[in-house]
Amino acid sequence: MRVGIPREIKPDEYRVATVPSAVRAFTGAGHEVLVEYEAGLGSGITDAEFHAAGARLCTRDEVFATSDMIMKVKEPLIQEWPLLRPGQILFAYLHLAAAPELTQALMEHQVSAVAFETIQLPSGVLPLLVPMSEIAGRMAIHVGAKSLEKESGGRGVLLSGVPGVAPGRVVILGGGIVGSNAARIALGMGADVSLIDISFERLRYLDDIFAGRVKTFMSHPEHVHERVTRADLVVGATLIPGARTPHLISRAMVRQMLPGAVLVDVAIDQGGCAETSHPTTHSAPTYIVDQVVHYCVANMPGAVARTATFALANVTLPYALALANKGLAQALADDPALALGLNVHQGQVTHPAVATALALPYHAYTG
Repeated sequence: MRVGIPREIKPDEYRVATVPSAVRAFTGAGHEVLVEYEAGLGSGITDAEFHAAGARLCTRDEVFATSDMIMKVKEPLIQEWPLLRPGQILFAYLHLAAAPELTQALMEHQVSAVAFETIQLPSGVLPLLVPMSEIAGRMAIHVGAKSLEKESGGRGVLLSGVPGVAPGRVVILGGGIVGSNAARIALGMGADVSLIDISFERLRYLDDIFAGRVKTFMSHPEHVHERVTRADLVVGATLIPGARTPHLISRAMVRQMLPGAVLVDVAIDQGGCAETSHPTTHSAPTYIVDQVVHYCVANMPGAVARTATFALANVTLPYALALANKGLAQALADDPALALGLNVHQGQVTHPAVATALALPYHAYTG
């Protein structure tokens, strides 16, 4: 198979979909890897390194026109849609439940779109989301702390507090990978941390690993309202695999939040957990609604591109090799987890949560 790696063109996206060691794995298995010129520079990987690993460097048009599988980090942007070809495999983060136009484009171009974020193990773990969720969760507290500073529009609160002054109050909505990593960093900074989740078993686990230092609450509307409206920093870390994120924070609730409070909505890729959230970029990461600072960057790990690129390549390579070695049909037949990654195929939506979110017909993939 010919595997194509284009340069990412999403604003402030510096990651790349593969690394030299992965190129060697592909070529060692008999595949050809095409890498767009300068695709890796944002992650500190030179063209010479890709070439030495066995990749063929070429233009963007050649990558899209001649590759059987396109590997990206982020979803294709509108200027890339015409480059997609019928029958081509697209393997990337797609987040289609919040992207009706992209979904329609993938259907019209007859692409087989396999989304990193919906590949799911029998245990419920989303293996290709885990490393980026770890990074985003840890970053959420860093960027939240910065946004709380007065020159950023925040309350002027130091999360750690100082002797004689109480620490900042951090509320985390969702106790998955993002939420648990955010809690870890917030605790390390000395903040007062509360976490809300829908699963009692998850809360029990988090209470255990954090030795009771995180206040845990079941996700009831009154708990969300009470904690969010008293918080200095709120981290939106909710996720329903493949589906649009529910709005746990209404516009009315935002109006009741403390002036200068900060919302870091990590769930923005799937639509965001607040009614007032909309995507931003690293160049212009925040905006203010009702005196609440909103940080809604849709590709947070892109800011730490080298770490994120190598972490992502570690987990995507086995699945990408399976697709290359076996072809789409056999790879999906052999691995139910990978099969759950197929979102669009032959002009139809093949993931039930995406179909529900976009009010489109669902067609189960049959091979």
